[in-house]
Amino acid sequence: MKRLKERWGVTSNLQLTIIFIVFALTGSASAWLSKPFCVWLGISKENVGFWFTPLRLLLIFPIYQVLLVAIGTLFGQFTFFWAFEKKMLKAMGFGFLFKR
Repeated sequence: MKRLKERWGVTSNLQLTIIFIVFALTGSASAWLSKPFCVWLGISKENVGFWFTPLRLLLIFPIYQVLLVAIGTLFGQFTFFWAFEKKMLKAMGFGFLFKR
């Protein structure tokens, strides 16, 4: 845990625990929220067949990004999750969104 705390710049075990809780809640919430979005968009196994799972995963991605910062903010960790989000999106090739 010490190396993870150093890598993330976390100062306490409590803060690390809160970060883990936020990741868990965000993953579960984004998967749960993708179902109503699929229904709203008319995406179902009957409509798209094989492509249902890949489409749902593509839908989960932006939901996860927004929820990560929102839930992190609710837990008082906005600074950590905003920096984490920017780093993750830059690594995925979306760095142009953050250029000044």
